[in-house]
Amino acid sequence: MESGFLSLTALAATIEHSLLRPDLPGSAVRQGCALAREYQIVGVCGRPSDLPILVEELKGTGILVVTTVGFPHGVSTTAAKVAEARESVAGGAAEVDMVLNVGMLRSGQHRFVEDDIGAVVEAAHAGGALAKVIFENVYLTTEEKLTACRLCEAAGADFVKTSTGFAPGGATVADIELMRRACSPRVRVKAAGGVSSLDAVLAVIAAGAVRVGTSSTRAILDEARARADSAGNLRLAGGRSS
Repeated sequence: MESGFLSLTALAATIEHSLLRPDLPGSAVRQGCALAREYQIVGVCGRPSDLPILVEELKGTGILVVTTVGFPHGVSTTAAKVAEARESVAGGAAEVDMVLNVGMLRSGQHRFVEDDIGAVVEAAHAGGALAKVIFENVYLTTEEKLTACRLCEAAGADFVKTSTGFAPGGATVADIELMRRACSPRVRVKAAGGVSSLDAVLAVIAAGAVRVGTSSTRAILDEARARADSAGNLRLAGGRSS
């Protein structure tokens, strides 16, 4: 791929369609899965209770079934998070997005936070799934974000993620850049929370995100198709290659 450009296929391979609103009926979940099949995105992130629908609708498509643990506040006990992760992986989830216990992190209870993450990571990995850790960056200082990255790395997490989308703030380019710098290449970065336009997606990818959680999938990818050049490529913000 030419430096500074992203193909439409590669763009779709970053998108996880979000189906996490508490008011969504089952019909909307099925419609979201149909959208994912239409655009051939990388995954669908849905509520744990919707796993049977997600697994049924996405079977054989290669689209990842993703769900949440301790969502949206991260304050469940570790045992509850582990049980949720195990049940979700057994039910067909390929990845789980757990919420870090922000209060414990801000209280300086770093051993608790690392152990909490590590227990969920172990449960996910035992079932062949990956584990992402959601920080909820709007509540954290720069130093706390750096500490969270260090704890996730030590606990074996596969991804760090900016936000749930249910707090007052979401993903920012500055946070993506910070998280990318703070983690080794083994740990990938997911942007979520307010990433609702094509330009926003291209900006967070250029900053280092390889996954983007959004409920605006159709609008983003329709605009991408309209703006792509004759070779089917889009220019990344800042000129960084993917």
